[in-house]
Amino acid sequence: MIIQSRSAVSKTTHRASPAKITAGDGSHPPLTKPAAEPGVGECLPGEHAVDSGYASAELLLAARARGITLIAPLLADASRQARTGGYTTDMFTIDWDAAQVTCPEGAVSQYWSPCRQHGRDVIVVQFPGRTCRDCPVRDKCTTATRAGRQLTLRPREIHEAVAAARAEQDTKAWQRKYAARAGVEGLMAQATHVTGIRRARYLGLPKTTLEHNIAAVAINLIRLDAWWTWQPLDRTRTSHFQRLQYELTA
Repeated sequence: MIIQSRSAVSKTTHRASPAKITAGDGSHPPLTKPAAEPGVGECLPGEHAVDSGYASAELLLAARARGITLIAPLLADASRQARTGGYTTDMFTIDWDAAQVTCPEGAVSQYWSPCRQHGRDVIVVQFPGRTCRDCPVRDKCTTATRAGRQLTLRPREIHEAVAAARAEQDTKAWQRKYAARAGVEGLMAQATHVTGIRRARYLGLPKTTLEHNIAAVAINLIRLDAWWTWQPLDRTRTSHFQRLQYELTA
């Protein structure tokens, strides 16, 4: 599995070997390039775990097209309905072939309008204003006084990919798999403290990329040496209270 963090490095995790940095790039996050631009002779992972900052429907599909399973927690629904326990988009039944949406109360949409918003393809669905005004649970659905409920959907492939990913990330199996990413923070702290990669020493992306790759080699050698010699990668902090207990015991 490949684990990725925001500092543009990736690492591997395997039960039979220590976690190692496998990619370092000072120009862009490593996920974007492997997911969208094939390289010559590149070795792609079967699974790529990233944080929520890299999770998007577009990257999920781009990674899938390359044979990569992107393990990323998608952001939760932040709509008013989700915050107040109302009717969220996932509660509506979408008939993609008929270009029609049915609300939880059985009302059918009136308009289905494909368009572009903020540079993205979307579908705007509008319910009849009169139907929504007469609905006994209107407060759970919309605050509009004249128009009916409006939904903004992504194209079918993207919408269904996001729905499936959100459903999967609620399972115990997905959470156990994503837990492997927890170790990346320790690796990043080690790389920052040992090699100082937080601040580039040279100007220009080629030099910065080379610097990051050299730092990755150094960290990998340190971690391999610790693995082979059974040495802990870092000392666990001992609190003042624990030290006092040790002194009293001695």
